[in-house]
Amino acid sequence: MSALVVKRATGFLIYRQLPCDKIEFLLLQASYKDHHWTPPKGHVDSGEDDITTAYRETKEEAGFDKEDLIVKDFKVEMNYQAYGRPKIVIYFLAELKNPHQNVTLSEEHQDSCWLSLDEACHKVAYEDMQETLQKCYIYIKSS
Repeated sequence: MSALVVKRATGFLIYRQLPCDKIEFLLLQASYKDHHWTPPKGHVDSGEDDITTAYRETKEEAGFDKEDLIVKDFKVEMNYQAYGRPKIVIYFLAELKNPHQNVTLSEEHQDSCWLSLDEACHKVAYEDMQETLQKCYIYIKSS
């Protein structure tokens, strides 16, 4: 009997701070299947650790380099079923240093947007992502 392979992915929940303490989260719209909205993330390659994958995927999907981000001491692990198979996604929290830096999309995404917490929670389809965004917001406000 073969062991069930669990897919593992990592990424960054990226936010920017604007004047008047306005916080906005980055979401990307997939260019495939149901065109869902998520933060940048992707599968961990063989030999890669979680944070390396998060940086690589963020560069590929949003155009942000390691030097563009301030990584916070916050991460969350999500476990769910994706297309009938178990999946683990680790998100690290990062602030974009230049809040006016442009997003550069890959072919995997067709749109991007910066949204307030309420707008982002409305845009994402899954309750666990809504809860994760809320936890991030609380962490940001308390830091």
